[in-house]
Amino acid sequence: MANVVTTWYIGQSLGIAAPYYNLALVIVVLLLFWKLFRIPTKLYKLPWKFLCAGVLVFVVEEIIVIAGLLTEETHFVFGFFEMAIILLFIYMLLLQREYIKHTT
Repeated sequence: MANVVTTWYIGQSLGIAAPYYNLALVIVVLLLFWKLFRIPTKLYKLPWKFLCAGVLVFVVEEIIVIAGLLTEETHFVFGFFEMAIILLFIYMLLLQREYIKHTT
């Protein structure tokens, strides 16, 4: 019985702390994006902008989780956030594929 209770407390603790760690790591990623977008090159950056938009959607999702704005009845909203992230990533990959086709 003690093992089950300990496991439950560890899982609950991780569930509370993980969104904060995610946001801390995303801050580092956003700083890297900022540095990438400031580089004055002819690099094809449009797919990277869509990737950055997906990361920003993730930030909004994590802020909502931390703030506890959603109740049990409105948890379906997270599906929309995940769908937006996936669609942005797929579109990013398709843009890159088209760019590679036209440059080679």
